Amino acid sequence: MTPAELSRTVLGAVRRAVEEGALGVQVAVPDGVKVERPRPGGRGDYATNVALRLAGPAGRQAREVAEILRAHIDGAPGIAQVEITGPGFLNFTLGQGSAAAMVRAVREQGLRYGHGDGLAGTRIVFAPAGELRADVITDTVVRLLCAQGADARVEPDGEERITVVPVRDDGLFARLGPDAARWALLRAAAHDQAHTGADLLVQGEGNPLFRVRYAYSRSRALTRAAAQLALTAEYVEDVDVAALLAAIGDHAAVLASAARLRAPDRLARHLETTADALLGFQHTVLPRGDEKPSAAHRSRLALAEAAGTVLAGGLSLLGISAPEHL
Repeated sequence: MTPAELSRTVLGAVRRAVEEGALGVQVAVPDGVKVERPRPGGRGDYATNVALRLAGPAGRQAREVAEILRAHIDGAPGIAQVEITGPGFLNFTLGQGSAAAMVRAVREQGLRYGHGDGLAGTRIVFAPAGELRADVITDTVVRLLCAQGADARVEPDGEERITVVPVRDDGLFARLGPDAARWALLRAAAHDQAHTGADLLVQGEGNPLFRVRYAYSRSRALTRAAAQLALTAEYVEDVDVAALLAAIGDHAAVLASAARLRAPDRLARHLETTADALLGFQHTVLPRGDEKPSAAHRSRLALAEAAGTVLAGGLSLLGISAPEHL
C-alpha cells in the first residue's frame, strides 16, 4: 500500500463515519487526509493527525474520534495494525500479503464473505409496511441484519417501521420482472424517489443493474475459459489493481453499514463500484496470443473470481439473481 492509497483509505473511513453520524452532525468530510512518517514517540509505518482536526467540529476528545476512525479502518486491505498514540494520532503498520489473505478469505467463505456477528444478541422486529417499496426494503434490511448476526424479522406487532418515498404499484414486478423491480426499489435511498423506468431492462453499460450482473457473468466466463487453458486460480503474487482490491476489502464494512443504517442502497452502490472495477480489469486476466500462463495470470484469475463472489453475495442479499450467462 502506497501513502496515497493509505490516505484514500483513511479518508474513506472518515466519510463513512460522517455519513453514519458517528462523529456528529457538525462534521464535514475533509478534502484530503495527510499521512506521513511517525514523529518521535509514534509507531508503525505512517501516521495522521486527522482525528485531532475533527475533534473540534465533533465536540469530542481527539482520542475518542481516533477510536471511532480506527473501528472504520480495521481490516482494510494492506493495513496490519492501527494504533492510537499521544493526544489522538492514528498510526498504521502496513501488512504483508494482506491481499492474498483477503482473496483466500473470499474463496473460503464464498457468498457469506463480509457477513459478521457484530449485531449478535440484537433482536429487531419490524412492523409490516403495507406499501410495495417499504415492504421490499424491509425484507432486504432483515436479510442484511441477519447477515450481521441479528435476530431480525417482520411481525404484525413489530416496533420498528421503515418509511420511504412510496411508489405506485402499477404492476411493477410484472412489467420489469423481479430482479429489475427489486433493484428499482432498492437502488435509491429510502428518502429519494425510486427510478422505475423501462431502461432498467436495457442490456447496456448505461444500466447499473446490467453492469453488476454482467460483471458477475464475466467472472464466471473467465473461470470457464481458464479451465480450457488448464489455468487454476491462486493468488500467489500481488496484482496492481487498487480499485478492485479496495472494493473487495470494503465489502464487509459496507454490509455492516447497510445493516445498521437500514440502507440497502449503500450495498447496491457498492456493487456498482465493484462491477466497474472488475470490468476495467477483466481484459488483463487471461493470457493473450502466444503468452504462456503464469503466476500473474493465476493471481489475476483468483482476484476476478473473488470479485465475482462479492457481486453474487451482494445481489443475493438484495434478493436479485446473479446469472452465469448474460
